[in-house]
Amino acid sequence: MSKQNPVVAVTGSSGAGTTFVKKAFERIFDAKKLNVSIVEGDSFHKFERADMKLEVEKSRAAGKVLTHFAEDANHFDTLEALFKQYGQDGTGKKRYYIHSDEEAVEHNARLGTNLEPGQFTPWEDIESGTDLMFYEGLHGGVRTEKSDVASQVDLLVGVVPAVNIEWIQKIHRDTSERPYTPEQVAEIILDRMPDYVKFITPQFDNTHINFHRIPLIDTSNPFSGQAVPSPEDSLVVTSVRIDGIDLQAVADKLPADAMAFLQNDKTLVYKGSYMVDVMESMLTPIIDELMANK
Repeated sequence: MSKQNPVVAVTGSSGAGTTFVKKAFERIFDAKKLNVSIVEGDSFHKFERADMKLEVEKSRAAGKVLTHFAEDANHFDTLEALFKQYGQDGTGKKRYYIHSDEEAVEHNARLGTNLEPGQFTPWEDIESGTDLMFYEGLHGGVRTEKSDVASQVDLLVGVVPAVNIEWIQKIHRDTSERPYTPEQVAEIILDRMPDYVKFITPQFDNTHINFHRIPLIDTSNPFSGQAVPSPEDSLVVTSVRIDGIDLQAVADKLPADAMAFLQNDKTLVYKGSYMVDVMESMLTPIIDELMANK
């Protein structure tokens, strides 16, 4: 970790809502006029889309399906090294994983390449003179026998909804934005479960703050095709493991209909529609402190 070049990471599973939290952070960064190097977790996958399909087929035949959650499908060591190098001198290299035709057009125009969705851009130097590095993805807080990414992060935020909400969100996203059927998404969830337990959930013991969304409506069967529960139909349990956050003060800023209360001195509960307000109230002072200590 580094006071001079801090690293902030948001970690969570596919469908957890990390992109939503990323946007909240970006609003804070914009308000503070910070120059931020953004690192995408997908860019540290080991295989491009076509190669990953081949690796999955081979692994399935061998009896253990390779998934994007697993260490063998990612460059944990490279991610750890990037965070460490950035913390030391504010430098490093990053790349992008191209998800869509629109992203392909953007990066090809920028780089003079002819890349397609499912491919990586070349590694390139990160921007010079940045204030901090921000990561959003699957493995910002991972620890294994080979790599310890979490140890290089100055502020680590976990996004971990109740698993049925997570699955509903994933099914909705993958069937509306990607070419999957609900049945195919269910198979992906099943294939990933061992790696989910081994590599995803342990990260939430390493985080400084967790945002845990729980439903107020029936989500008993997430595979039934129901809509994603709205923020109004959920509560958020926010837990903190660092000093200096006055949860009572955060709760006092919320209106009565936020239904905010402290379950204990480290846990704040409130209506899901106020998650952004809580994030900005809680995280802005932390970002201010990171910048003041540079």
